Amino acid sequence: MVVDDSQTIRRTAETLLTREGFTVVTAQDGFEALARIADAPPDLIFIDIMMPRLDGYQACALIKGNPRYAKTPVIMLSSKDGIFDRARGRIVGSDEYLTKPFTRDELIGAVRAHVDG
Repeated sequence: MVVDDSQTIRRTAETLLTREGFTVVTAQDGFEALARIADAPPDLIFIDIMMPRLDGYQACALIKGNPRYAKTPVIMLSSKDGIFDRARGRIVGSDEYLTKPFTRDELIGAVRAHVDG
């Protein structure tokens, strides 16, 4: 799953992942992501930090706080690369932190590192 309020980022990530054979579901914000996760739990979630309504930190905390989804890897996406942002991501339970713009290799590497098979 790719969650980002930027259509460009969603489309880029979806294209890169689909080319590698992954099935991708997208969401525009944290609320939409939570609804989609409830319908069909993904194997991994890439989530932007800065989004309207429900940001990535809040959404990650809700996902990780739910026993049903707590083991789902959540990878934060952000244009910020500060230590505070990375630390805050860890506090809410994120498994990794990628800085935008990300490369194809970073994206695919993150999936391979967190998803079996």
